[in-house]
Amino acid sequence: MTQDEALELYKKRNAYLQGHFLLSSGLHSEFYLQSALVLQYPHDAWKLCSSIAEYFKDKQIDVVVAPAMGGVLVSYDVARALGENVRSIFAERVEGKLTLRRGFTIGKDERVLVVEDVVTTGKSVRETLEVVRQFTDNIVGIGALVDRGGNFDPEGLDYFPLIKLKIENYEPDNCPLCKKGIPLQKPGSRFIKK
Repeated sequence: MTQDEALELYKKRNAYLQGHFLLSSGLHSEFYLQSALVLQYPHDAWKLCSSIAEYFKDKQIDVVVAPAMGGVLVSYDVARALGENVRSIFAERVEGKLTLRRGFTIGKDERVLVVEDVVTTGKSVRETLEVVRQFTDNIVGIGALVDRGGNFDPEGLDYFPLIKLKIENYEPDNCPLCKKGIPLQKPGSRFIKK
């Protein structure tokens, strides 16, 4: 799947939104990509995630790891596309810190791919890398459905975003959308009250 085809799928599913959004990073933006609206269609999820898997198919990956919530379905379908012996696990927040729970573990010799749905600053990806490094340094790459263009540094790892955009983000105290009085929406999963 090409970038244009993938982006068209987001638009078709009304998942490329325009307004005034508070991102999980704390930044503000006029555009928001709501991957859940695309991933709710298993056929669409498969097309997107198998494209990430195709990029990493020769890396002999043992386990695909993602941060919850947004990356869970991405991890599952990427692992499924990589082969029957590839596991899919996720890190989730406990008292604000990402960790592996539910009996998930990573062997020191396992080859790991970290995936995410949308990357802005890469905070969740970096936190997931930290979790993985508690078990192994054998990280073969990072995959994402969308890179919003927030200058994410993949730390020298092989990085493949299916969609690469350049969306402007704003610090809250310097946001032109706030100055125009456009109501702020908080769609990200990090803002859900537990």
